[in-house]
Amino acid sequence: MPWTISNILTVIRVALIPIVVAIYLVGGSGYLTAGLFLLAGVTDWADGYLARKRNELSAFGAFLDPVADKLMVCAVLVLLVADREITEPLLSPALFTITVAIIIGREITISALREWMAELGQRGIVAVGWMGKVKTTLQFLSITILLFAQAGMQQPVLILGELLLYIAGALTLWSMVLYLKGAWPALTER
Repeated sequence: MPWTISNILTVIRVALIPIVVAIYLVGGSGYLTAGLFLLAGVTDWADGYLARKRNELSAFGAFLDPVADKLMVCAVLVLLVADREITEPLLSPALFTITVAIIIGREITISALREWMAELGQRGIVAVGWMGKVKTTLQFLSITILLFAQAGMQQPVLILGELLLYIAGALTLWSMVLYLKGAWPALTER
C-alpha cells in the first residue's frame, strides 16, 4: 500500500470509528463526538480531492475510501437509533428508524451490486455519481447535527438534523433505484 496523504487520511477515518463510538457510548462530550465525526467527513472530501489533484490514486484508496464512509455512517446511525435521549424528542422516532434502515440496507445492497457488476466487467454502470456525493454530504451533515444534539442543542437543531436525514434517506433510496435500473439488464439475463 502506498502511504500517500490521501491513503493516510482514509486510514485516519477508519481509526476514528471506534473512537467516536467509544466516546458516544461512555457519554462523553457530544461536541467531541460531533467534532470527530465532522473531521471524518472532512477527511472523506480531502482524501479524494488530494488523490485526484496529486495523481495519487491507488487500488488501496479506491477500496478503503467507500468502506470507511459506510462503516462510519452506519456505526453512528445505529448508535443514534438506540439512543432514547435522541430518538424520543424527534418528530417521528419510527420514521427515523425506518430511514436509518433504508440507508444501511441501501449501502449493503449497492456494495454487493458493485462487487457483482465488477465481476461481470460492468462496474462503470454502478460507479459513484454526483447524487452519491450529495447523499453522502447530507448524511454527514445530518449526523453531525444530531451528534451535536447529544451535547444539549436546542430542539430546532435536533429537528433540522432529523429533516436533513430524511432528505438524505430519500436521496439514498432514489440513488439505489437508479443504480438498480442501470444494472437491471445484467440482473435479468439468463
